[in-house]
Parts: sequence; C-alpha cells; structure tokens
Amino acid sequence: QVELAESGGGLVKAGGSLRLSCAVSGLHLSMYSIGWFRQAPGKDQELVAAISASGRNTVYADSVKGLFTISRDAAKNTVYLQMNNVTPEDTAVYYCAADRLLGNRVQILQSEYDYWGQGTQVTVSS
Repeated sequence: QVELAESGGGLVKAGGSLRLSCAVSGLHLSMYSIGWFRQAPGKDQELVAAISASGRNTVYADSVKGLFTISRDAAKNTVYLQMNNVTPEDTAVYYCAADRLLGNRVQILQSEYDYWGQGTQVTVSS
C-alpha cells in the first residue's frame, strides 16, 4: 500500500522559514518523480516544485525560484521542501504526490500524479 505523509507545516511569520517533509512508503523514490503542490483558499492547486526519480533534475514555479528548494533522502524515502523567506502569499495547504516516471524526467502535470498525501497547512502571518 502506497502512502505519502506530509509534515512540517504550521504558522510562521513573513520572512521566516519552514521545511516540509513527505515520508513515502510502499514505493521506491528511485522510480518516481515527486512533486509538491499547494492550494490556497479560493485558488486552483498549483505545482510548487518537483524532482525526478534520479534526483538530478528539479522544476520550480516561477514564484518560488530561489526561495524554495526540493530535495530528497533516498535512504529515508523522504522528500523535503525547504521554504525560505516566506510571504503571506505562500499560505496554503501543501501536498506531495508521486508519479511513476523513471530517470531524469520531472513530472509537471498534476493529472499524471498517481498518489497523493493528505496535505499539511502552512500559514504565513504578516
């Protein structure tokens, strides 16, 4: 059974940092592209960052480039999202998702992701 469990969300002041974790079980990261998505109230879900199965390639939304970093620890089967210099616009529920996609390709299409976590709330106060 595949499970993705997000953690690390919470309340943070603008300018602060958070690190989200996505603990994955039931599949091997070496075979899946992993993405972080977010959904703010009244807005569509959007891709924040994604990493290839190889771990070599990453993709970021323009709004978070240079601020957020996606990484993974294959030994722990965990993917992280380091969020720096956050703003109230980063307030959302953050989800991680997995798509079976081998090699260096990064999945950027939300519809292609097969497995999803339950999400973790991030709230940034001004």
